[in-house]
Amino acid sequence: MEEVTFDPGLIQAIFKHIWTRRALEREKNEGNDGTDGEVGAGTSKRTRTTSANSNAVKLSCELLRIFITEAVQRSAMIAEAEGAGKIEGTHLERILPQLLLDF
Repeated sequence: MEEVTFDPGLIQAIFKHIWTRRALEREKNEGNDGTDGEVGAGTSKRTRTTSANSNAVKLSCELLRIFITEAVQRSAMIAEAEGAGKIEGTHLERILPQLLLDF
């Protein structure tokens, strides 16, 4: 049976949204000083498009699936130790620092 994972199209759309926001912020911060910065032969930061390989998107989906699964499992252990019947936000807050260090 195949593991349920995130939709690669959704993850790629999220990535594109973030890349677009950052490009707009970069343009806003640069202002109109006329310097685009050298990126490559005849390519400026403003005209260069950011994209992701399909394998990279699939790998990102798998990483997110594993990260969230681990977060739920660790939060469930804390909730069970406290005798709670369900996972609360406080359980997630307690495991998040170590989880982020582990990933």
